Amino acid sequence: MIRFAQRHGTRRPWIVQLLARRATKVAAVALANKMARLVWAIMAKGERYREPVVAQAA
Repeated sequence: MIRFAQRHGTRRPWIVQLLARRATKVAAVALANKMARLVWAIMAKGERYREPVVAQAA
């Protein structure tokens, strides 16, 4: 996901912004942490994953 974001961009600008501020390995750990928290929350609540809605700039 990080390599794709570096080459093509992404709908999640926080990854690109993080890569601009931090090393790639630090960004990878941050992404893994975020994914782990998301999976834990889904499992704890017994819900299905819903793709986050990204606000479009007008």
